[in-house]
Amino acid sequence: MQPGYSGQPQVDNNMTMSIVSIFLFWPLAIPAIINASKVNPALQQGDIAGAQAAAAESKKWSKLALIIGLIAWGVGLLCCIGYWVLIAGSIAAGTV
Repeated sequence: MQPGYSGQPQVDNNMTMSIVSIFLFWPLAIPAIINASKVNPALQQGDIAGAQAAAAESKKWSKLALIIGLIAWGVGLLCCIGYWVLIAGSIAAGTV
């Protein structure tokens, strides 16, 4: 056996991705963080299947939050750019 090996499989709790997703779309990041926080206690109790299920749920909610958040930020950026293009066009045409 390797030193420091406890015999348990390692399950990534996806906490980092969950915390990053909270800055993009927090309503979906909250269930991601809740599920990510369930992984380590489940592993400590020996519930490998429960830990893997919680990790999968955390990953699902994090990905959704990241995708929706990035789309929302992109649409917002395009709207701001469009607004400034319209303002610049109005100023150039002398209608403002």
